[in-house]
Amino acid sequence: MNHSLDISHRDPDLFGLLYGFRFRPGERGREVDSATALRCLQDDNEGDEFLWLHLNLAHAACERWMKSHLQLPEEFFEALHEGSRSTRIEHVDSALLAVVNDVVFNLSSMVSSDVSTLWVCVRSKLIVSARLQPLHSVDKLRSSVKSGECFRSPLELLVHLLRDQGEVLTQIVRKTSMSVDQVEDELLSSRLSTNRAELGANRRVLVRLQRLLALEPGSLLRLLNRPPPWLQKEDVKELRKSTEEFALIINDLTALGERIKLLQEEIAANLNEQSNRTLFTLTVVTVLALPINIIAGFFGMNVGGVPLATDPEGFWILVALVATFTVIAGRWAFRKRRDY
Repeated sequence: MNHSLDISHRDPDLFGLLYGFRFRPGERGREVDSATALRCLQDDNEGDEFLWLHLNLAHAACERWMKSHLQLPEEFFEALHEGSRSTRIEHVDSALLAVVNDVVFNLSSMVSSDVSTLWVCVRSKLIVSARLQPLHSVDKLRSSVKSGECFRSPLELLVHLLRDQGEVLTQIVRKTSMSVDQVEDELLSSRLSTNRAELGANRRVLVRLQRLLALEPGSLLRLLNRPPPWLQKEDVKELRKSTEEFALIINDLTALGERIKLLQEEIAANLNEQSNRTLFTLTVVTVLALPINIIAGFFGMNVGGVPLATDPEGFWILVALVATFTVIAGRWAFRKRRDY
């Protein structure tokens, strides 16, 4: 083990540690490096101290190191490789396992629609979080810790993480609502939106976020009804409150998605009505031109016996005949239009 400590001094990213913090109740977190983190794990964090380790799963040695040093439940490592990554928090082997889908951190955009997974394991004196890509909520949590915010327990860190994720989702809802408001204003002013593709893309993003980020109610209900004995009552109360707030945000996502759906249906109805009017106009023009086309076809035949060919009033007779048929066809067409 001493050999591992010596190596850690030379290579701070030996096992994929992105950052770690050591906490005491009532005090701000102190950032630790790999060597200090290993010593804290060996000392088993005496007293009320607890440790937060945030790891990079893209590091080749990360998962192997967690298995050999952190004594995490086997379900945690199974969750790292499972296909379904629904957001959930559950109690397994005297620890809390949380699978949290979060928005990917993107420097070029304040809000990203890409979603990645954060795996969290919480014990009485240790919280381990692992990810493949940088995430918004974890970055906000780290900023809160570095700014001096105090935490009394590992679960309070997890609750703070859920609230940070809720703030990120609130930003997404606010930004999308502004875009939807603009489309709705254009629709109410009888100007069809030119951003229908963007409206559809926003709805797809919201549906995807709702599907991936909504907490599984079953696992959360079991946890809140039968919490681990090492959890403090204040932590359980805060977890219940944060999940209720998170559920409200998910409901806002759902309501916004339904609003976009109604706008899409309204735009589609307007486009359909406009297409029907255009088609009806073309039909009327075709009907009005039908009598003269029929008569011209008959009189244009190069055969003998064409009527009125030698009559000096033949042209005017045909004009009157065509005009009569055209008036009759026009009245019929416009009557059908009024009925429509």
